[in-house]
Amino acid sequence: MPERPPPLVIGIAGGTGSGKTTVANVILERVGAENIAFLPQDAYYRDLQDLPLAQREQVNFDHPDSIETDLLVTHLRALRRWEAVDIPVYDFTTHSRTDRTVHVEPRPVVLVEGILIFLEPDLRELLDIKIFVDTPADIRFIRRLQRDIHERGRTMESVIHQYQSTVRPMHLEFVEPSKRHADVIIPEGGLNTVAMDMVVSRIHAMLSRRTP
Repeated sequence: MPERPPPLVIGIAGGTGSGKTTVANVILERVGAENIAFLPQDAYYRDLQDLPLAQREQVNFDHPDSIETDLLVTHLRALRRWEAVDIPVYDFTTHSRTDRTVHVEPRPVVLVEGILIFLEPDLRELLDIKIFVDTPADIRFIRRLQRDIHERGRTMESVIHQYQSTVRPMHLEFVEPSKRHADVIIPEGGLNTVAMDMVVSRIHAMLSRRTP
């Protein structure tokens, strides 16, 4: 009996607020959520509960060092071996990991999504398809502002300060240059129906070749 091929791993990168989640949702809908295991890079922020809250708030969360990439790579390798994983649940209001985890079963497709996933060679080499979502900076900032206020309990002043002090500089230093590693660059994200049609067709074609 032939060995089962590993799942197809798709990486979705792009700046904060670029529309990565929208692209992921289009893939989930059109490929089928039952066929996909989802690993958001945001779940892998380092646990800062040992630091005072005021010190946690000074951490640069847009720098690669803020992510426990080794754990993400370990989980991705396990899923590629058709082994289940339990991913962390991060509390963005306290900048710490909770005691809860999310159980993720292996599926024919693994989606990895995050702003910095194209930076680390060990992670990048596990991605079969690398998608970069390219969106203008003003649109990304507005989306970031709305998300952090409504979903993460932040004030407008704190979001603007963080954007100016770390988000924008880190985007220019790390995120934007990582675009060169992408196989596909999608302007306007999931709203670009032509690009999404091509990506979904490519996923279906690659999956059909991996069916034993």
